[in-house]
Amino acid sequence: MCRWLSVVPLLMLAACSNHSAPSSSAALKTNPEPVERAQPVPPPEGFVAEPAPSTETPPPAPVVIPRWSVLRVRIDQAVDTRRNRAGDHFHASLAAPVLVHGKAVLPRGTEFTGHITQSDASGRLKGRAVLAVTLDSFRLNGKEYRVHTGSVERLSAAHKKRNLGFIGGGTGLGAALGAIAGGGKGALIGAAAGAAAGTAGAAATGKLEVGLGAETVLTFPFRTTVEL
Repeated sequence: MCRWLSVVPLLMLAACSNHSAPSSSAALKTNPEPVERAQPVPPPEGFVAEPAPSTETPPPAPVVIPRWSVLRVRIDQAVDTRRNRAGDHFHASLAAPVLVHGKAVLPRGTEFTGHITQSDASGRLKGRAVLAVTLDSFRLNGKEYRVHTGSVERLSAAHKKRNLGFIGGGTGLGAALGAIAGGGKGALIGAAAGAAAGTAGAAATGKLEVGLGAETVLTFPFRTTVEL
């Protein structure tokens, strides 16, 4: 009996120890020590952060053909004042490359389109025939570029010498025939008749035309810059 009385206090002490240990551990978990955190330092007044460098490759700078650069093109078909009128289109190809800073930006063979700006035959016995053309656009790498160029003009020869040949020849022939037929008076009548005949012949055949043959090489200046 005395032995049991001595054991009971020990058991009770052990039980109390087991109950108190978790409570102290829980207290440590629920009440952690405060941790000091570094506060951000504000930038100085007037400070501007530099942007991060871009990793993207910048697009290449556009190529610009300067104003007054020269184009040499070869037209693909014949055009003239007899068959063509103002507004008719024609095709051509670049006969020599266009260079910018020594580099060919428009290769030989680049296709161009143009149109006729003027197509007028001469009058009868006066004036000259006029044919004028200009370029409108070209195609490069599947894209069409509009252009504004100067014009190229062609003029026919003057009428004067040709008409005088017709009239003078008719006068001489008429005078000779008149002289044979009726002496001096007949020569005067024959000269007048011959002059009339010569004038009529010049009027009938003296309307001049002018044209450009296929494969003709023409030179045009760019009147504005062209950005490729």
